[in-house]
Amino acid sequence: MKKTLFSMASILLLSITSNAQEVEFEEYDLDNGLHVILHQDNNAPVVTTAVMYHVGGKDREDGQTGFAHFFEHLLFEGTENIENGKWFEMVSSNGGTNNANTSQDRTYYYEVFPSNNLELGLWMESERMLHPIIKQGGVDTQNEVVKEERRLRYDNSPYGQFLFAISEQLFQNHPYKDPNVGYMEDLDAASLEDFKAYFDKYYKPSNAALVVAGDIDIAETKKMIEDYFGPIPSGPKLERTYPTEAPITEAKRTQFYDSNIQVPAILTAYRTPGYGDRDTYVLNMISSYLSDGKSSKLYKKMVDEQKQALQIGAINLEQEDYGMYIIYGLPLGENTLEGLLEGMETEIAALRDNLISESDFQKLQNKAESNFVNSNASVEGIASTLATNYMLYDDTNLINTEIDIYRSITREEIKEVANKYLKPNQRVEVEYLPKKEDK
Repeated sequence: MKKTLFSMASILLLSITSNAQEVEFEEYDLDNGLHVILHQDNNAPVVTTAVMYHVGGKDREDGQTGFAHFFEHLLFEGTENIENGKWFEMVSSNGGTNNANTSQDRTYYYEVFPSNNLELGLWMESERMLHPIIKQGGVDTQNEVVKEERRLRYDNSPYGQFLFAISEQLFQNHPYKDPNVGYMEDLDAASLEDFKAYFDKYYKPSNAALVVAGDIDIAETKKMIEDYFGPIPSGPKLERTYPTEAPITEAKRTQFYDSNIQVPAILTAYRTPGYGDRDTYVLNMISSYLSDGKSSKLYKKMVDEQKQALQIGAINLEQEDYGMYIIYGLPLGENTLEGLLEGMETEIAALRDNLISESDFQKLQNKAESNFVNSNASVEGIASTLATNYMLYDDTNLINTEIDIYRSITREEIKEVANKYLKPNQRVEVEYLPKKEDK
């Protein structure tokens, strides 16, 4: 009976995804290089205006880390036509919401407005791009904001430096070795001219994508975009190169201390390919197999059955140049970090040595189908996906075709990729420990 129900659920999910409406969009470039993506959905009177800049934490010089994240905050200060401190008030008073976020590879700003305020959203983003106010007062204010964010989210948050503890070991040359938020001493030392030069270099039409999604008229929207963004100068051509990393051929063990924790953790990480590589999709499926839900292999064995771990997980962290495949665990009771590491390796070794079962493979396919449907469930989500697919994958239409990649992955491929990237000699191991008391 269970098999029958499982098969019926699989057929139903396949039917839903097979008939899911394709996300239609139009894309083109302005003369200044700004890439524009339009998606019309008139089902609800809302519209998302979003700009993604191809600049993130990795875009820095030595001694000038954290600038992209800093600008995520600074570019809300105001412009020549938006009074200092009035950005959020202007959005909310017109029925909208807005936010921004920065990764190592890109920065994303967006507003969600009632559709009759589309022009306002476009004007505000063009203001941000064309002539923001970058003055010492705003720099000083946002410097304190960033410091407080770092204290809350990283320095004083339990396990808040997990990612940095790994990245500084996985990367010796590439700027991924430094935290996205940067080092506070770099921001303190930066001059106003340093910040202005950074803006002039990266925040320009030819290094950005504009997405407008929702209740729009295409022709009217194109005219407004041309009016507001067309006159913005393209700026000089951007040249960038990033150092490469030699393959990891021998396991490296290190320790990292965090004064905010009482329970230690063991972290293992492997360097993996960047966005768009087929193997990254396989690694996503491996993460789902190992730790997505209570029936996943790591959770069921080490948390549920053997009571070894308080928490366990596997994450495929995708990035543009290199990815990071991370497995972590917190021991339960008297269990040791070494015991957790052995348990993790046992499950990874099983992936390297054997094909996963047909039933487990079908569950992975079903999860991929479900995630695909959910990712396109809102106009706001569609806007983000369109921008990301264009900027980091160089294929905007992945919003419609990415599921076909997951459908084409085989059990044999999962085994092959595990052998390619997840070997003991290709990883770093970090003991994440409570900080010792100073005597």
